[in-house]
Amino acid sequence: MELILTVMADDRPGIAERLARAVEQHQGNWLESRMATMAGKFAGIVRIELPDSQFDAAHQALTGLAAEGLMVQLERGHQVTSEATEHRLEVVGNDRPGIVREVTNVLANLGVNVIDLQTEIEPASMSGGSLFRAKIEFSLTASQNMTGVISALEALSPDLMVDL
Repeated sequence: MELILTVMADDRPGIAERLARAVEQHQGNWLESRMATMAGKFAGIVRIELPDSQFDAAHQALTGLAAEGLMVQLERGHQVTSEATEHRLEVVGNDRPGIVREVTNVLANLGVNVIDLQTEIEPASMSGGSLFRAKIEFSLTASQNMTGVISALEALSPDLMVDL
């Protein structure tokens, strides 16, 4: 069976190793993960596979990591098959409150399925302000087109640039 683990803890060395040890102790296989530290907190999402017979013990061990300050939640995953194609683009523009909502609202209204969204704010060297940057991985069905996605995003603001 496949499980998706979400993890939250105060950042410190050894968190990933502790999770990996608990997974391995229950004959699990670590398939993929995304982990980051922000504002002193460790956050992660991990996809694992383990034998059905190990689910109860693995669930108890992983949620039991709360005693060590690691909050772990488990959800059963499932295979998703789709005729959609995956794409990536980057959106860059002057930062302002609400820009993430604006970008994600455009994508949602177009029925775009977001697979991965990474955002950051960085200093704008020329203007002295802040620059918003989003890296977006998403899928489109055969009835959707990239030109429409780019046009809709660029229509948000004259300073917003979209790069494939």
